[in-house]
Amino acid sequence: MGCGISSILFLRRTPRRGVCPCRGRLSSWVALLATGLLAVSGPVPAAAAPPILDLSLRQAVLMAVENNPALAVQRLDIPIVRTYEDDQRAVFDPVFNAAAVRRQQRAPGATEGVGEYDLSTARTTTTAVDATLSQYLPTGTRFALEAGTVEGPAYLPSAYHASRAGLTVSQALLQGFGIDVNLASLRQARLDTRISEYEFRAYASAFLQQVEEACWDYTLAVRQIEIVDQSLKLAREQLTETEERIQVGKLARIERVAAEVEVAQRLENQINARSNLANICLLLIRLLNPGGPNPWADTVTIRTPDDTTPPAPDPLEQHAAVALRLRPEINQAKLQIQRQVLEVVKTQNGLLPKMDAFLTLGKTGYADSFTGSVHGEQGNGYDLAAGLTLQYPIFNRQAEADHRRAKLARAQANEALVNLTQLVQVDVRTAYVEVQRANAQLEATRQTRRLQEENLRAEQEKFRNGKSTSLLVGQVQRDLLQSQIMEARTRADCFKALVRLFRMDGSLLSRRGLVVPGDTPISDPQG
Repeated sequence: MGCGISSILFLRRTPRRGVCPCRGRLSSWVALLATGLLAVSGPVPAAAAPPILDLSLRQAVLMAVENNPALAVQRLDIPIVRTYEDDQRAVFDPVFNAAAVRRQQRAPGATEGVGEYDLSTARTTTTAVDATLSQYLPTGTRFALEAGTVEGPAYLPSAYHASRAGLTVSQALLQGFGIDVNLASLRQARLDTRISEYEFRAYASAFLQQVEEACWDYTLAVRQIEIVDQSLKLAREQLTETEERIQVGKLARIERVAAEVEVAQRLENQINARSNLANICLLLIRLLNPGGPNPWADTVTIRTPDDTTPPAPDPLEQHAAVALRLRPEINQAKLQIQRQVLEVVKTQNGLLPKMDAFLTLGKTGYADSFTGSVHGEQGNGYDLAAGLTLQYPIFNRQAEADHRRAKLARAQANEALVNLTQLVQVDVRTAYVEVQRANAQLEATRQTRRLQEENLRAEQEKFRNGKSTSLLVGQVQRDLLQSQIMEARTRADCFKALVRLFRMDGSLLSRRGLVVPGDTPISDPQG
């Protein structure tokens, strides 16, 4: 940069008589551009400090996967959805109910006594305790164990206790009968969990593509600065050579203007390139989320592969076949069909009448104490009940509407899978065409850059022999600059296109060695 400042000061000399009046203004513009450049880049240290983040491409990917908060938010969706499985399991959990009641009552008015007791002033006190343990089974069977005791009123000749234990069993015979229908909601909840896994896998794949593309964009921005700096150096050398030839009388003074314009334009390019690098660096730091007190001030270096040619993709049909197995959206659609099949099972069951069979067995014991009543010391009895219950809406319109809706939704899910399969094929084939185009474009840009370098050498030689002008040399320098930038951009596009192809066929995460839920292909559903 010290060399650049001396050149700027040299360019700000007062123009002599006979020199084009715009030359001084151009020199001022160059100086202003340099001042702005120094303001953007800041003071240049004597020795550049090593970068805080010096990462390979793989290290950058792993840091982003581990630290990025947006990915952490999406990762929590899976355990959140899994909690609904426990909601459905709770339907089959045992339930314990208990109640204790103590009732006191005074008889109103005069009434007939019982033996030597006058009920007109008597107070009756009754205590009852009941407990029930019930459970619903996936077969449609419900069990209920009941136990209770009652302490009779104190005005009787002797206080009594009555204790009862019983068992009630009910079984659904039509609606609600069988494991398939009773476990359908639980199986749907499990499918929802797997769907959330594939949703997260799709998000993680897209996130990984974004990180790698940001790394390649950052590498390209760094390379653009190197190219622009080299172009600025050539423009200044051309300006110096032009001034020397003007001083010895081999060129007209007007030639200096074209050389100054080229220097000014290179300074503009340098400012824009550094600003672009700063913006991409902010995006990259947000994705990497390295932590620390002020990560936004970090300096980043991304070490990308040194090979100039990206690896060739696999055959097209192989990528297309992989996509049909691994693409998260395809597997989500298959799980949705399975979910709709279970919904049809549930709604079809709702078309049936509700008819249950029940059986109740009980034994009751009486005594003047609780322990005695349990053993039936003063008498015992039993109760037995069995029967059927039936319930059926006359028109049953809601159940029929639910069933029609479930069948239509299942048909819609099947059509959605067919449509999605075609879209995935288009995605893969389009991405494959882009990879081929980028690879062919890379070779073309390399050839263009080599020819532009030869063209610049020829034009500079013609300029030294007095057969060209500063304007023509500057134009050739601009063409070389554009070809160098285009070559660098095309190389980055080749790698980015390959990353996009891997995401489109669903293999990006596995190719990068990342274990993410949803890596198991779903077999074709029977929808």
